[in-house]
Amino acid sequence: MFLPAGSQDETGVQIANRLKASEIFRKVSEKRNFKAISTPVVEYAHTFTNEIAGMDLQSMLKWFNSEGEIEVLRPDWTAAVARAIAKQHQSFQKWSYQGSVFRMDKDGTENRQAGIEIVHADPFLGESECLLTAIQYLKEIGLEEYVIELGHTAIFEQIIKPLKLDLKEEEALRMAMHDKRMDLVEELLSNYPEEIKDALVQLIDAYGGSDVITHYEHVWANQPELLAILQHIRQLINLLEATGVSEVIVDLGRVKNLPYYDGIMFRGFVTTDGSTCFSGGRYDRLYKQFEQETSAVGLAFDVDQLALHMETKDSLTKACIIATPETHSIAEKYREDLPEDIVDIQYHVHNEAIYSAIYTVILDNNQYKVVKR
Repeated sequence: MFLPAGSQDETGVQIANRLKASEIFRKVSEKRNFKAISTPVVEYAHTFTNEIAGMDLQSMLKWFNSEGEIEVLRPDWTAAVARAIAKQHQSFQKWSYQGSVFRMDKDGTENRQAGIEIVHADPFLGESECLLTAIQYLKEIGLEEYVIELGHTAIFEQIIKPLKLDLKEEEALRMAMHDKRMDLVEELLSNYPEEIKDALVQLIDAYGGSDVITHYEHVWANQPELLAILQHIRQLINLLEATGVSEVIVDLGRVKNLPYYDGIMFRGFVTTDGSTCFSGGRYDRLYKQFEQETSAVGLAFDVDQLALHMETKDSLTKACIIATPETHSIAEKYREDLPEDIVDIQYHVHNEAIYSAIYTVILDNNQYKVVKR
């Protein structure tokens, strides 16, 4: 039978790497005092589509339950965790999770994630801990070729504030910025002040190292709100560089890709192919639906991508014991003599080259024993 679009079978290395990545994440997050949390894979759609969370129902796998309510397969961990911990005591701040999300607007319907959420903490502490946890985790799984990107939702929002756009106009402009479409930005703002249009068009190319921040500190010298954002980003860059991370870039023209983001945003890219290995950011406003004014920040790792980029190592050698139905039990007992090996029992071997050693069960003086060939 064929599979639905977005579904796929997996075997071997990808699964092994993903399991290894999962176990390393559990250890790293536990040692950094994150408390594990799990939410149901089936949730009410409203958890993700309410006015504050703002996610698009069209991209979700959904159905009507017997009571006429729309249920979905979990499309997002952050909104689900927020629902789960909203009534928890605020003394505990750090949460970690592992599991799949399901979206129809991705290359694969199912995407395995591991992530962290830090709530009710000092804002800079939360952001720092997110990024430093990401750095440690990538180091532990052996991924060294990556770059961290920083952005901020309020830059775009502050610049367009004088335009007083309606929601539809703002979203169209946001998408044009997201897609780096200078021509479309100019078209959408053709009837608005030239200086704002030019500022946004130039912002699309505001991408690179800390020199970009230096440049915009001069450009925005008379705009204290934007200068404060630049100072915030520079402070994070200084922290990362002080811990030995040199590959940090900024994208001042980046806009939020999830409606509930409302502050600093960060992503990690694998430098060998440009794929995203983690993403996240600040989302304080998400907790307003629970009548809470608090700080909240988190990030999620794409475990499928991490598994693809992990170096595959055979930690154990592979041995084969050739037996028969009558001698199978003898071969099984011999496993204890090969504790450092993967042991495969076969009756016939078609490809000896895949084994580092081959053993045979023989009869010697009316006694069975296992000998190496």
